[in-house]
Amino acid sequence: MTTSTNLPGPSAGSPPSPPAPSGAVAAHAVSKSYGRGETTVQALRNVSVEVDRERFTAIMGPSGSGKSTLMHCLAGLDGIDSGRLWLGGTEITSLPDAELTRLRRERVGFVFQAFNLVPTLTAEQNITLPVALAGGTVDRTWLQQVTASLGLTDRLSHRPHELSGGQQQRVAVARALLTRPDVIFGDEPTGNLDSATGAEVLSLLRRSSREMGQSIIMVTHDPVAASYADRVLLMEDGSLVGELERSTPEEILGALAKLGA
Repeated sequence: MTTSTNLPGPSAGSPPSPPAPSGAVAAHAVSKSYGRGETTVQALRNVSVEVDRERFTAIMGPSGSGKSTLMHCLAGLDGIDSGRLWLGGTEITSLPDAELTRLRRERVGFVFQAFNLVPTLTAEQNITLPVALAGGTVDRTWLQQVTASLGLTDRLSHRPHELSGGQQQRVAVARALLTRPDVIFGDEPTGNLDSATGAEVLSLLRRSSREMGQSIIMVTHDPVAASYADRVLLMEDGSLVGELERSTPEEILGALAKLGA
């Protein structure tokens, strides 16, 4: 004898829920707008993307294309109007603020255009500050490995004003790496650096991905900077419109030219 059980099915026309992604971060059908009425700006339009772990990914596009908004949403810094977001396999779409803050602190690193170092602290104290604020214990072996790989061993007792711009950004990178986050987000991380120093920092980010297995997502307007990435995502008018794999600056510039960047 066969017994049938009536279970509620999906609403007619509803798309199936996507499985939890395995990437470092993912977005499914994400839309985001700012303002109301006639002043509404559609920053993201039904964006779906998954960023692989242990890879260096760049996001590019013309001004106003939505690249920074996408990064902020993926990092849990900004809410969305619709869609779903995951960070390291955890869906963050509707997490309470306190839980989202804890998740960002423990599993996300940030490297910004401004170095955001505390001027009264030494380089080492700036690197370990997030761990101290969270009441955690610094893994001294990992700290030594990270600082050595970034060439900071003999600069740890120096304060920011005693460091060059490149050294300050390396301190910021070390700070982001220290907690072994699921992903590091970089917002124009070389924007305040000269070309030689910027190349040094980008090389360090690429090494962090390839040698330390770190997942990195960087927003940039610079084709040379993007050429250090394994993958370049192209955005226009709030939508993902293409991508490139391990491309040259010339190839990236050509793709941007087609977008009107």
